[in-house]
Amino acid sequence: MKLQQKIGFLSLAGVLAAGYYFYTKLYIQEQQRQEIKDVAEELAYAWRPKLGLTIDQVHGFENLIIEYTIKKNEVLSSSLNHEKQIRQLKAIQKEEHLKMQKLLSEDQFNTYLTVNRNLTKKS
Repeated sequence: MKLQQKIGFLSLAGVLAAGYYFYTKLYIQEQQRQEIKDVAEELAYAWRPKLGLTIDQVHGFENLIIEYTIKKNEVLSSSLNHEKQIRQLKAIQKEEHLKMQKLLSEDQFNTYLTVNRNLTKKS
């Protein structure tokens, strides 16, 4: 086998290996996103009677859960030290609450915070 053929073969093998790596990584991420979406949907509908959410609010609530779960998971799986992770998670939580305030009425938001605090205390 000529040197040029060997280089071509190695290049092709490298491209195939990289393609397989990225395909599996995307597939796993898509699976995780679907799992998050399924859980977010359940959570949003569970909150519906507690907060008296409209259907539009349920969908907005679900989208916020998905968005901020992904952001929080990225921080938790990062290589940041514990202190920096906590700071980033607090910032994400603050941002999430601001968006939640825009989605919910004042009474709904206050109920959300109260229920959330009680759930946090129990765990």
